[in-house]
Amino acid sequence: MRKILPALLTALCGSASAQDAIQVYGRLNVGLESLQNDSTHVARLSNNRSVLGFRGEEDLGGGLKALFQIEGTLSPDTGAGSPAARDTRIGISSPAGTLFAGNWVTPYNGATAGLDPWYPTTAGYMSIMGNGAAATVNNTSDTASFDRRQQNSVHYWTPLWNGLQLRVAQGVSEERPPNGAKPSLSSGAVIYEQGPWYASAAYERHHEYQGVGLNDSAAKLAAAYRYGDTRVALAAERLRYQTAAGTLERSDLYLSLTHQRGRHGFKLGVGHAGDGSGSAPDGATIGYLRKGAETGATHATAGYEYSFSKRTAAYAYYSHLSNRRNGVTDFAINSLGTQAGATLKGAVLGWRHNF
Repeated sequence: MRKILPALLTALCGSASAQDAIQVYGRLNVGLESLQNDSTHVARLSNNRSVLGFRGEEDLGGGLKALFQIEGTLSPDTGAGSPAARDTRIGISSPAGTLFAGNWVTPYNGATAGLDPWYPTTAGYMSIMGNGAAATVNNTSDTASFDRRQQNSVHYWTPLWNGLQLRVAQGVSEERPPNGAKPSLSSGAVIYEQGPWYASAAYERHHEYQGVGLNDSAAKLAAAYRYGDTRVALAAERLRYQTAAGTLERSDLYLSLTHQRGRHGFKLGVGHAGDGSGSAPDGATIGYLRKGAETGATHATAGYEYSFSKRTAAYAYYSHLSNRRNGVTDFAINSLGTQAGATLKGAVLGWRHNF
């Protein structure tokens, strides 16, 4: 296999000198789950966003480099997949920054995804933060989620300066829904990472996702600190949607704590969504956000991971998602199904290998 793979890459990409670096990488991640809501018990094998990718660069001289990446989905549980459904791009980097276009995670999403120790699994914080998960979407295929990978998007990342970086993206307005709207997306984040500290501030605007003249927005702040082998992180978010009937708004919080002791990892994550507010009538719903009293939810997950190597690990966790009386929040990945006020819970045993 070690001899065959380089030969295949040479055939696909031309001579070895044409590319300065080509990397084949991936992740296989599955979990054996025993979950239940108020009416149903499910035992299943779930895929946790397994991937296969190719990425590389070519030195063009003068500090310029051409970049490419093709990342696809894999489903070890069913055998399904798509060759470029995840982070896929073509671009250029220079001393002035990196510019690329393709199908890529928005800066808003990427600003805090690394603070969730259960991302991306059934227990991921997207049940609360960002109002659901949108793995690969455009301006009309998902009009609720701010945790998204945006098709037809153009991105610019500044160079790092004393640990600071600005990332911005624009989702091109290609879709034309029947209501006459011209939807588009704008996303940006400032990220600071230096020593034990990580901090970010992010904002995203969805133009006319809910209709002509109606704009949605999300803003969040996050910080994390690592002390030795322990890291604590906190993120706060404010969501706001405009509809023809009025606004829907909600505040979210997420706290995580991780501790690594040799091969043993201990992880805790707690997300809380407040009740939906705004001028829309009670019961108005976008994604998991519902307007009215007792519409919030709390999602807590605690677990353990054992690392056999730097690439291979087994993990186990217990996850408990509790809706308030009128809340409709569900697991964002590998959803279970929910009714107002439902409690979702269960245990998972998983295996992950990176290559």
